[in-house]
Amino acid sequence: MTEIHRSGIAALIGRANVGKSTLLNRLLGMKLSIVSPRPQTTRNRIMGVVTEPDWQVAFVDTPGLWRGGAQQPLQRRMLREAEDALVDVDLAVVLVDPGREADPARNRMLLEVLEGTKLPAVLALNKIDLLRRREELLPVIDAYAGCRRFDVIVPICARTGENLDRLTDEIRARLPEGDAIFPAEMLTDASERFLCAEIIREKVFRLTGQEVPYATAVEIERFDEAERERIVRIFARIVVEREGQQRIVIGKGGAKIKEIGSSARRDIERLLGTKVFLDLKVSQARDWSQKPGAVERLGHFAGRDEEGGR
Repeated sequence: MTEIHRSGIAALIGRANVGKSTLLNRLLGMKLSIVSPRPQTTRNRIMGVVTEPDWQVAFVDTPGLWRGGAQQPLQRRMLREAEDALVDVDLAVVLVDPGREADPARNRMLLEVLEGTKLPAVLALNKIDLLRRREELLPVIDAYAGCRRFDVIVPICARTGENLDRLTDEIRARLPEGDAIFPAEMLTDASERFLCAEIIREKVFRLTGQEVPYATAVEIERFDEAERERIVRIFARIVVEREGQQRIVIGKGGAKIKEIGSSARRDIERLLGTKVFLDLKVSQARDWSQKPGAVERLGHFAGRDEEGGR
């Protein structure tokens, strides 16, 4: 008897910093979506494809939803990215941090968005490694089971991989029957230019601490792969909103920008599988995150996949 093949698209949704990008990277077995302790790190929908012999799922990582709605153009655009990700998908995988979000009232906005879709939904209670006692999960499970008809609730730890086998089993069981949607070798629909820009932006977040706000952008001005087997040359610009932020990113004697460049270059070399020459510059675009046109361009919402994915 031939085993049934299943395939579909699953949206990863949840509040900011709940671990969606960490989960996507763990499921893929590679770093695709950038991760930072700071909220609102993920701006765009990023798709990662997991292919197994009898099933395939395309996970869509989304910007975090947050209480109070979105006040600024960049926040509003990120919220639209998250909501749009729930259109034309087969399943919602909802991530909740039981330590911070034990009360479903803290996730009212997320649950309302989900209710409007009528999608099958798997609730993943992430970061269970941070709980003092596992018994603390029981009232959280009861609370969420009572506020929305989740198909199943699975406690997990995306960072360590604990219980992810069960999570993927539950996801697979709820995918439609059908052939694979994407080629088996495909891992993402994001372009290499986009992923390189995201790596650089992650390093700015990680290496400047709280000194530079989330409204930092990276533009790839030139991506030269004429000698791809030997070296790829990338020329990029980090864009901040204030002169003081520009000084912080550059650092004394250029030390900070060199540190950002060295760390980013190592990750980009792993991504591209070849040596990389990375040239970074820093410039200021005052209040770009509050200007819709600049948000579309610098936030990589417009035309981010024009180069095609690898």
